[in-house]
Amino acid sequence: MIDFTNTQIAFESKNDRDLQRARLLFEAIRSPFMVKCCKVASLTALKIHFPVAWAVKPTIYRHFVGGETLEDCTQLSKELMKYGVYSILDYSAEGGNKDSDIMHTFTEILHSIDYAMGNRNIAYAVFKPTALTHEESLRKYSEGEELTQKESEDIEHWKECFEALCKRAFDADVRLLVDAEDVCFQDAIDKFTDEMMRKYNSKRAIVFTTFQMYRHDRYAYLERLYNDAVENNYIVGMKFVRGAYMEEERLRAQKMGYPDPICATKEDTDNNYNAGLQCVIEHIDHFELFSGSHNEESNRYLASIMKEHGIANDDKRVFFAQLYGMSDNISYNLAKDGYNVVKYIPYAPVNKVLPYLIRRAEENTAMVGQSTRELNMIRSEIMRRKQMN
Repeated sequence: MIDFTNTQIAFESKNDRDLQRARLLFEAIRSPFMVKCCKVASLTALKIHFPVAWAVKPTIYRHFVGGETLEDCTQLSKELMKYGVYSILDYSAEGGNKDSDIMHTFTEILHSIDYAMGNRNIAYAVFKPTALTHEESLRKYSEGEELTQKESEDIEHWKECFEALCKRAFDADVRLLVDAEDVCFQDAIDKFTDEMMRKYNSKRAIVFTTFQMYRHDRYAYLERLYNDAVENNYIVGMKFVRGAYMEEERLRAQKMGYPDPICATKEDTDNNYNAGLQCVIEHIDHFELFSGSHNEESNRYLASIMKEHGIANDDKRVFFAQLYGMSDNISYNLAKDGYNVVKYIPYAPVNKVLPYLIRRAEENTAMVGQSTRELNMIRSEIMRRKQMN
């Protein structure tokens, strides 16, 4: 049984100053009022172009972000690999929807794929499909609405960029994660990702789809995808997460008058997630798995069913993943036991990544017990070190 309470292993890579800084950060973001005030202040500063890097960089940015560029993340990825933890470098700039912003993002993702090629510290590249086009065009296309000439051109360009990334990943032998998005975009993303998997995953998984398992329709889709992979002889790259847009999805479903796509309870989501893991492991010859979870029980469950099915801890078809700056007790203890573990590391200039940082703070505040668990782990390790001295 994996011991996720072992703080010595969890924080082996952090010195005392790092721990004290993390303690102060999680004490702050445990307060919803504090997070709300910081969100308002940060977004206001962005609108009026007031410099915020001086306040953000030494605190929340340093904890959750790898740097401003890929090259800035080089040393961090090397440090993580000392403890058996791989990296994913995710260009997390937000707030731009002009054609120039789209092309800059596309070029940066290509660069991230090239950077990962042959780099033993980098396990995957990743991209967000909505960053490659104008969101309204993609929404209308995904929901089957009639498109204007300009919107049709947007979609054709989106497909060209999408496939160019997949082809570059295929040529570089780099696994590429296609992030999941809101329901209003997801049908188009699913359809094209499936097409790319059929084209580029004939020998191994290069292109990975992402399933948000708080959606109650995902397990049925998983079964259809498995049957399609068997019929068309390809490997499904499968990334599971619980999901990131629950409140927005429920509000939109209510407003638009369609059924709520989200599981009724957290228990239903947990069961859906674990059922997905079970299905993939039972049919591992047709899958590669990326399990992105901060839930200790799901990580234990995946480890247990791997053992049950005779899959080695270090089998490269199975990866565990957590966000950088969170759940080190899971990541480092899994890595210590020989499992493949990867940290999702965002990078971007401060003003471009600030919306991402706000979401991380809100997520830690909103997730029941998440910030408290992080804080308790940090405090326990600080106390353990004091007692050792």
